[in-house]
Amino acid sequence: MMKQKIFFVGLGNMGNPMAANLIKAGYPVQVFDLVRSKSDNLIEMGATWAGDIKQGSRQADLVIASLPRPPQVKEVMLGDQGVIVNMKAGSCVIDTSTSAVDLVKQLFNEGLSKQVDFLEAPVTNAVDMAGLGRLSIFVGGSEKCFQQHRPIFDVLGEKIFYVGASGNGTTVKLLTNLLWFVTAATIGEALMLGAKAGIPLETVSEAIQSSAGNSWVAKHDIPSIFAGHYDPSFSLALCCKDLGLINDIARQQGYELTMGALAQTIFEKARAQYGDSAAELHVVRLIEEKAGLLLRPPHGVAWDASQTSTQTS
Repeated sequence: MMKQKIFFVGLGNMGNPMAANLIKAGYPVQVFDLVRSKSDNLIEMGATWAGDIKQGSRQADLVIASLPRPPQVKEVMLGDQGVIVNMKAGSCVIDTSTSAVDLVKQLFNEGLSKQVDFLEAPVTNAVDMAGLGRLSIFVGGSEKCFQQHRPIFDVLGEKIFYVGASGNGTTVKLLTNLLWFVTAATIGEALMLGAKAGIPLETVSEAIQSSAGNSWVAKHDIPSIFAGHYDPSFSLALCCKDLGLINDIARQQGYELTMGALAQTIFEKARAQYGDSAAELHVVRLIEEKAGLLLRPPHGVAWDASQTSTQTS
């Protein structure tokens, strides 16, 4: 059976390894990104370059997108040059971006009007799991279309959740990010309590991961704090974008989030201090500066007050 022709749009930190896994699985993949050099490794693997989004969409049986923010999703999907209007009837779009619930529903309905299925499929588990094909994926939209494209999802991810109506995938993805960001904002406080007590940081980390306080953040992010790079795979700008979307969902549902609002305030403070592109765990850097101690094993390193505290990369 001939495999579907895939057009992959958006070749950033998550999109590139996902596209690579599809190529490895034998799918014919055409690619596009505003920065053409992001496709170099994929072209070497056998992908072809699309002249533009309109051309790639017309030639594809399936379009997969991985884009940074809702405005980019809307721009790529809609309009005369966009994906949905240019796809042939009976084809499908899988959007792996973290988007907004109201936009996802709009795109689903726009697809219906063009006889194009739109599946939202936001992903989680970070860049390293994208490369290994072990993402968790939350799919909303037509269940029939989801089942038809299950082999694609099995290439990209390890745990695939069909969560029902369009918009539900985005809601599930963002509620998991709420837990991630709240924990990320707190993990530095926990580490600092141990460090200031004179307990070796490796011991503190091991104790956390052997306790009721353990989490994916503890396992994945503490090493990034100790290394001092604060996990550059995800920026403060993207954290703040997602937290805004998280709090918007609650407002649309008729209430306010307490921890979600506090987390957004903390991340926005870090963003103002260090810049949009600074790594997400710079929320911990805020704590380090305030306490005067960098969380570096075994017992921390005294903060040098002469260092600038703004726009740190």
